Amino acid sequence: SKTHVVIASFKRAQSELAHHQQKIFKIDNHMCIGIAGLTADARVLAEYMRNECLNHRYVYDSPMNVGRLVSQVADKSQTKTQNSSKRPYGVGLLIAGVDEKGPHLFETCPSGISNEYYAMAIGGKSTSAKTYLEKHFATFPDVDLDALIQHALEAMNKTTSSDQPLTEKNTAVAILGVGNGGDFRELPVDELTKFLDKLEKKDEPDATMDAAAPAAAAPAEGGDGAAPMDTA
Repeated sequence: SKTHVVIASFKRAQSELAHHQQKIFKIDNHMCIGIAGLTADARVLAEYMRNECLNHRYVYDSPMNVGRLVSQVADKSQTKTQNSSKRPYGVGLLIAGVDEKGPHLFETCPSGISNEYYAMAIGGKSTSAKTYLEKHFATFPDVDLDALIQHALEAMNKTTSSDQPLTEKNTAVAILGVGNGGDFRELPVDELTKFLDKLEKKDEPDATMDAAAPAAAAPAEGGDGAAPMDTA
C-alpha cells in the first residue's frame, strides 16, 4: 500500500520429523526478503545484502536505497550465468523495503532479471496466488494494514490443497512500514491466528464418486456375478 509492504510465506517441512523451513530473512530494519528455491543459496545472498547495508550505513550514516541493492543482487546473479564453471543461484527473491519514496516490492530471478511490482507471488503453485492478486491489486494502495495482511494470506491460501490448511506453524508474515514504528517485524502467533481464522474456507473434496465406484463394481446382493451362459 502507500504506507506498508507485507510478505507472507508458506514454510514447508521436508517430513513430519523436520522443522518448517524459514522463508523470510531480515536484511535491515527497512528491508527483508522472501525466498523460493534453494535455502542455502538464499542464505549466501542474504549475507551479501546484509553486508552491503552495513557498509552503506557505516559510510553514509543512512539506510541503503532498496532499488540500488536490488540492482546489485541482480548483477551478482547474472554474473553467475556467464561462466560454464559456475552455476546460477537456484533461488528467486521477493525483496520488500521502505525508503524515502515509500514502500517497494521487487522480484529477482536466477537469470539476473529484476522488476518492481504492486503485488507478486513466486514459488510452487504461485499462479493461483497471482490470479487472486490481479483481481484485487487496484485496491491495495488505499487499504489499511490489516486488510493488506488479509489479502496476502488469502492469496497464499489459494496455493495450498484443501487437506493442507494454513496454520501458525507453516505460515509467516513480515511487515515493513514508513515512518517511525515501521521497522521490520514478524507477526506474533496470537496476531497471526486472528487473520488465519478469517480465511475463506475451502471446499472438501467430493467423495461421492469414490464411494459409488466400488458399489457399481460389486455384484447385486443375492446374485452370483455374471449371468449363466444359455446352452439351450
